[in-house]
Amino acid sequence: MKQFRNKVAAITGAGSGMGRALAVALAREGCQLALSDRDQTGLAQTVGEVMRAAPALMVTQHVVDVADRAAMHAWAAQAAHAHGRVNLIFNNAGVALSSTIDGMSYDDLEWIMGINFWGVVHGTKAFLPHLKASGEGHVVNTSSIFGIFAQPGMSGYNASKYAVRGFTESLRQELDLLGCGVSATCVHPGGIKTNIAQASRIAPNVAGFLVENEQQGRDDFEKFFITSADKAARVILNGVRHDRRRVLIGPDAVAADLMARLLPAAYQSLVVRGARRKSPLGKPAPAGGTVAARPAGGADAP
Repeated sequence: MKQFRNKVAAITGAGSGMGRALAVALAREGCQLALSDRDQTGLAQTVGEVMRAAPALMVTQHVVDVADRAAMHAWAAQAAHAHGRVNLIFNNAGVALSSTIDGMSYDDLEWIMGINFWGVVHGTKAFLPHLKASGEGHVVNTSSIFGIFAQPGMSGYNASKYAVRGFTESLRQELDLLGCGVSATCVHPGGIKTNIAQASRIAPNVAGFLVENEQQGRDDFEKFFITSADKAARVILNGVRHDRRRVLIGPDAVAADLMARLLPAAYQSLVVRGARRKSPLGKPAPAGGTVAARPAGGADAP
């Protein structure tokens, strides 16, 4: 897909962050939009920005929880009916969870997998028949650099993003074999400038173990946000135009990917050394009390 004019794109997590940036960028190229998010207010704000960028563009919006399989399939059917077709699905919505494994509840793990992984599965399976019917389609699934590179305190997030990576790479291979006019790309953002850090909370079992306190954890997290959402959107769309299997966003993502490739086992020790230097000495991790945080508008965390 070399251009997006007169195409139809569906985007999850469109209420802010990369989802909003993708919507505005596609609108400027004349692409119709079917937008969704759990945040009705953020979604309406995105629609407003889109209409200012392209007043004559057809845009539909739905408040949808990507973890709800039936709701996702219903939205896909409604979008295809309203727009006449769907060419692209951007499975962008995601949440963040910071917790040690022994302090993380099964409910927390099921929650993050339900959105980050099953949300991608639902979006892919719900829209894939419509993409095939269009004759020219693309599935764009957002993983993370943490789908390539693991770190302590992020096991639930790592698990969900590694799962997205494996799912999407297998999907791409199947689509290549089918030759049906549909392709797939897996996106691995590094630190993207959104409000995720200050909106998030750090689990009690992480505060005092990896960081001094919750606010320090937020501030340290935010230091790694070096790429704007607008630039991330441009990189993603360029990746679609060039039919890339994998898209890395930001120099931090490129560096982490390179380290994981060159030092697939040794990089883990390097991460531990770095974490140990910042860890409050002599303070063991508390046993429980996981606190989870959802990025505003479903934007993907780095």
